[in-house]
Amino acid sequence: MNLLIYLIVAAVIGWIATELMHDRSNLLINIVVAVVGAFLAGFFLSPIFKVGTINDAITVPTMLVTLLGAIILLAIVRLFRGRRRRR
Repeated sequence: MNLLIYLIVAAVIGWIATELMHDRSNLLINIVVAVVGAFLAGFFLSPIFKVGTINDAITVPTMLVTLLGAIILLAIVRLFRGRRRRR
């Protein structure tokens, strides 16, 4: 049951991140973006803000850190995708 809740929360966070970045993606991509964003946030942002990620617990601060990680991930992906189109 916890895995299902985790995936639902990850999908919502990924969807919010894609909406904020004006990037259209499907549900699976939203989940992947949020999970990888949570990993990145846990590695880089959690020590800075002293907040965990949704991997630790599902609270408002952890969801915000995970959202920030997902937005950063989308920005990086968009940067590389944009470079590939220019060539």
